[in-house]
Amino acid sequence: MKRVVVGLSGGVDSSVAAYLLQKQGYEVIGLFMKNWHDDSVTISNECPWLEDSNDALLVAEKLGIPFQTVDLSEQYKEKIVDYMFNEYEKGRTPNPDVLCNREIKFDVFMKIALSLGADYVATGHYCRKTEIEVNGELIYQLKAGADGNKDQSYFLCQLSQEQLAKSLFPIGELTKPEVREIAAEMDLITAEKKDSQGLCFIGKVRLPEFLQQKLQPKEGVIIQIDKNDSIYDFEKKDDLSLEEELKLASKKLPYTPQMGKVVGKHQGAHYFTIGQRKGLNVGGTTDPLFIIATNVETNTIYTGLTSSHPGLFRKALRIEKDEVHWIRKDLALANGESKEFMVRIRYRQPLQKATLYQFEKEMYIAFDEPQSAITEGQFAAWYSDDELVGSGVIS
Repeated sequence: MKRVVVGLSGGVDSSVAAYLLQKQGYEVIGLFMKNWHDDSVTISNECPWLEDSNDALLVAEKLGIPFQTVDLSEQYKEKIVDYMFNEYEKGRTPNPDVLCNREIKFDVFMKIALSLGADYVATGHYCRKTEIEVNGELIYQLKAGADGNKDQSYFLCQLSQEQLAKSLFPIGELTKPEVREIAAEMDLITAEKKDSQGLCFIGKVRLPEFLQQKLQPKEGVIIQIDKNDSIYDFEKKDDLSLEEELKLASKKLPYTPQMGKVVGKHQGAHYFTIGQRKGLNVGGTTDPLFIIATNVETNTIYTGLTSSHPGLFRKALRIEKDEVHWIRKDLALANGESKEFMVRIRYRQPLQKATLYQFEKEMYIAFDEPQSAITEGQFAAWYSDDELVGSGVIS
């Protein structure tokens, strides 16, 4: 009997994951990760982690499995929260969920599980793991969850072969309704529980308020750029190399306040992200305003009318060489190589056709169709069919 530690989060997905493993004959232990109790950064008056850990405990009791809580708040603050503040300060938009999986659940938490004699760590992610042999070597594949609506492979895009080797995803072949049905049949307290929103394991958090506790508000202006501005008149230069062309296509446009008109004020450019529509509090425009660029140095936000504004779209993105991560190292591109993949630049975005180009110092991803709101600090993940083979931080 192999021993599995399940990260019981107090939600329905991890509850059913634990039950299914038990049914398959594994010896199951439930661990709840407590990742936050810093009262100096208040999150809300509710205390969701207490409620969640109680639900996790009740599920463990119902299944008759050992249960304990592990306090990872120190590591979480250092590896996730501090990183987030630093990124926002630089005007980038990090993805805490991807990082939480790489740095906490499948690293710190996994080490604790293995120290308890576990053979595997299991989570309630909607994704699948399969194995193949390449040149006599066993290789793990990370595949999309069977429920296209809930596929969470994107959040695991930074995992390594070593982490996948020790991971199990028991609900990957199921749909969300099927998972709820199993929980109801088993009379688990989490059967009807709503999915948690907000930061990975911090609980019910609204980002601007969270950030305001560390990053000081400072007033700046909101500028509206006309869609017919000359900055969007791209002249095709004939004498450029492929690398120079890609560099140009992935570059941020150099907006200045003189290009547009002031339409409002904001409390800090670092609270906002590309493509954002809500929270600008600018009235009187014919159509909704979208953020097309932010500049934290000058504390300026640039906006454009409607979701089809040219300032929202780019044909390519850039990833620095040391930020390129291949889950399938055997498929990694060498310097000078290129290959077509399906790519997404955010969770739930439909996969987009693109070509990856690996150069000496960086990788470029060129899309067949221009993409809206390519955002620095977020992850681009590339797929071959339903297999996630690599990812990288957009720079």
